[in-house]
Amino acid sequence: MKLTAAVLGVALLVGIPAFAGTVDGKTARALVKDQKALLLDVRTDDEFKARHLEGAVNIPVEDLEKRIAELTDKKRPVVVYCKSGGRSAKAAALLKAAGFTQVHDLGGIGNW
Repeated sequence: MKLTAAVLGVALLVGIPAFAGTVDGKTARALVKDQKALLLDVRTDDEFKARHLEGAVNIPVEDLEKRIAELTDKKRPVVVYCKSGGRSAKAAALLKAAGFTQVHDLGGIGNW
């Protein structure tokens, strides 16, 4: 997790705030429906199995750095969510630092 802290630190230093690009549920649903945004659930596998948003892809935030290559289109909008907003903010910062250009943080699943 040292690398994650380093990526977040660099992102903040170069002006990529961890909470930039937050969206409400209505906007997130429109992004998914109209712009075919990727809906990314960054909770654990068990949390995802218990409940998730239809069409979501699950990559737990602790695995995101090593699995980021699975997300091949850096220009495709991404709506990221977790349980309450902390993990989605970290994931959003990681995605932005990795060059994703349209990252939208929904925060918690309940915001949908």
